Amino acid sequence: MATTRSWIRKLELPHVHVSRWINDDIRPIEAGRRTWRFLDFQNYWLLINCNISTYLTGSALIPLGLTWWQAMICIIIGNLIAMVATVVNSLAGAHYHIGFPVVNRMVWGMYGSYFVILNRIFLSLIWYGFQAWVGGECIYTILLSFDPKLETHIPNHMPEDTGMTTASFVAYIIFCVVSLPFVWIQPHRLQKFFYVACTITIVFFFVLLIWSLATMDGFGGTIVDAVALPSTGGPESVAWLMVYGIVSTIGSIAAGILNQNDYARFAAEPRYAIWGQAISFPFYGILCSMIGIIVTAATQQRFGGEAVWNPPNVLQEIMALDDDGYGSRTRAAVFFGALALVVSQIGVNVPGNALSGGFDLAAVSPRWINIRRGSYIVAILNPIVNPWRLVNTATTFLSVLSSYSVFLGPMTGLMVASYILVSRWKVNVDDLYRADTSSIYWFTYGVNWRAPIAWLAGAVPCMPGFVAAVNTSVSVPDGLIELYYLSYLYSFLAAASVYYALHQVFPDKALDHFIQAAPSSTILRASYQEKWDESFEGASSGSSSGPDRKHIANEVIVPRERV
Repeated sequence: MATTRSWIRKLELPHVHVSRWINDDIRPIEAGRRTWRFLDFQNYWLLINCNISTYLTGSALIPLGLTWWQAMICIIIGNLIAMVATVVNSLAGAHYHIGFPVVNRMVWGMYGSYFVILNRIFLSLIWYGFQAWVGGECIYTILLSFDPKLETHIPNHMPEDTGMTTASFVAYIIFCVVSLPFVWIQPHRLQKFFYVACTITIVFFFVLLIWSLATMDGFGGTIVDAVALPSTGGPESVAWLMVYGIVSTIGSIAAGILNQNDYARFAAEPRYAIWGQAISFPFYGILCSMIGIIVTAATQQRFGGEAVWNPPNVLQEIMALDDDGYGSRTRAAVFFGALALVVSQIGVNVPGNALSGGFDLAAVSPRWINIRRGSYIVAILNPIVNPWRLVNTATTFLSVLSSYSVFLGPMTGLMVASYILVSRWKVNVDDLYRADTSSIYWFTYGVNWRAPIAWLAGAVPCMPGFVAAVNTSVSVPDGLIELYYLSYLYSFLAAASVYYALHQVFPDKALDHFIQAAPSSTILRASYQEKWDESFEGASSGSSSGPDRKHIANEVIVPRERV
């Protein structure tokens, strides 16, 4: 028994605070780790928004019956709205250097925040698995460039209903293993990785675009053909399908919008997070989607009229059409193209999903899990979501992954309303790490009951349409379908409005007292930043073997009476 306890103690993280609510990855980011500037946020969004998933956006919109230019309007408007939501939702992180799980403590209460955090962990697993499987398709293409008869040399033992072969599954496992070393990189040290991955990614997509335009035999039906649809009138009209396209574009990045405080907190100054995201987010999202539509249309005639959307499949088709019988030059071009896509997928998957899940798991169990451990848990467990079943069709990609924004929109709306409207930009940072009645974020037994009510007000009305979208055998009235088409916009605004109204009608006395008595938000931010920076420096200088921060909880988190 004593030996077991000894081994368990060895698994505990070193240098954690006394409180079970904080460790070095959950505390406010000190000056030494606030390293992200404008170019770093630009590179981050290049990787997040310039990848295969964004490239495929048109594949989910045009088959609905929209023309290419209608799909582009949806993509442009959707990205601009998503950018606004991202910037306003990341202000708390940029100003107070606190992450997504900690911000939600002031929204939902200390214990209530677990509801949002666990949802985000689930999404990290889903998206990591999805992106890893797409990365596996890129590895599969690399293997094909070496051995065009790969499928015959790796006999298939997978059931047909899985939608994959043994060779494709092996490629997926290879991608997962190759990704593991990059998961080790800490967020404040990602800059060099960003530079390399961004350069390779943007060069590849432009080379693909130039090649497709220079060698095309006219645009295919993706651009020239159009399905005759009524302009207005029901959910199948052009107007409502464009609304759906806009909201689906937002929904495809809704998980990234939700937890952007995790990265905004690394900003050297708030303006780097604000402008670094405001410019780069929509630019790369629109650019990559546009490239996807143009390349698909430009290669459609070459591929016998079939619209091939997925870039790995485009490279595979190029090999199949090579008149020289898989000539060395073609195979070399396919190899380097697929290698660039592998780098792109690692670039989006590590910061966008592995590290995001690591942040959240560290908040759930600060005593045992830090960002690295949490990120590896996400990376290792991703096969449990069966990602091969998520990538079968564009419809599945759109309706399942994007439709989850029904739940994420109200969560994001609550965070924005809490920070800007209710708290008026003022946060008691110390109380976010104190889980007792002395914290103004304790609310009622650790839960802010206003948050779940407001979240339900945003999510529930969209649920019938969500169910019908996921399960096409379910039929609901057109009005509920149209409300679902508005899901992210409606749920965001409805949840934010109800949350603010509840705080006005039923104010929390402790929170209101702090907001009224605290100095301006500018002075408050500066004082907390100085306080936590000094606490880190003081703890670091106390030990030559490493920072021992156990006394920080006593020094900074001083108990006081709840108002």
